[in-house]
Amino acid sequence: MPRIRAATVAEHRRLQREALLGAARELLAQGGMDALTFPNLAARTGLARSSVYEYYRSRAAVVEDLCAVDFPAWARDVEAEVAAGGTAQERVAAYVRAQLRLAGDARHRAVVALSAAELEPEARERIRAAHGALVDLVVDALAQLGHPHPRLTAALLQGTIDAAVRRLDLAPAAEGHEAVIAAAVSFALTGASRAVPGSSTA
Repeated sequence: MPRIRAATVAEHRRLQREALLGAARELLAQGGMDALTFPNLAARTGLARSSVYEYYRSRAAVVEDLCAVDFPAWARDVEAEVAAGGTAQERVAAYVRAQLRLAGDARHRAVVALSAAELEPEARERIRAAHGALVDLVVDALAQLGHPHPRLTAALLQGTIDAAVRRLDLAPAAEGHEAVIAAAVSFALTGASRAVPGSSTA
């Protein structure tokens, strides 16, 4: 009986934690870090504010947990699409498309909000490492396209993607979602393939 009760309690805590993280994603996606407060978390989940503190002692702890859960999952989604590409140009295009396709997802929007926020050093370091791992997915493809500094190009490419995400946030972008994605992919491929004089274009 004690084991069954312990398992039930553990499952209950897991579900409550997931509910809190889900609420945190929604709050971040809708209002950024300013919206991520314990009263708002309590209101979204139906928990008492004191109960929220049983799971997280601070807002920084919520951010840490979100980073640990969401960045790897997001990166896996992007990695799967990049891996499906055959040529280097296809992998670069998939890298751009995957991130922009995910831009409307609450998890992605929360990641963007976290990236732009003023955070505790530990959270900033976790986000920096996660972004580095994401950029790693496209470095080899850029190297195959002949760029002498593929990691630098990957970082600049990520900047282009971030700008496209902001464009998509213009409720909606005047050009339309697909037009923004197509323009970002075209820009990425043209810039990558012309990185070295004489290299082929897309």
